[in-house]
Amino acid sequence: MFRGMLGFEMAWKFSDPENVAVVTTQSIIRGQDWIGLVTRDAADGAWQFLPITGAPDVTLASVVSLKNIVALDARVTELADLAFGWRAWRSAKEAPWQRSAAN
Repeated sequence: MFRGMLGFEMAWKFSDPENVAVVTTQSIIRGQDWIGLVTRDAADGAWQFLPITGAPDVTLASVVSLKNIVALDARVTELADLAFGWRAWRSAKEAPWQRSAAN
């Protein structure tokens, strides 16, 4: 079980554990950007949660737990079944996710 931002308990939807390390940006952690692009590495399934503008300079990257990302934006749980080598994006924070195989 996972406790969401509003304090409600919800089932953990990801096959990865809550404490798996994921890559994001400092601006997302600070609430200055929203998650607009999610990628899943083809080789090992590593997650990246990025602003819609894509990956910034590597010096602005941060590693946090998947649980922290879900706490920041619960809508990423809609991507719990994202396959290795795929990506998802949305044009606005409230927009639906689009998916495709990564190039």
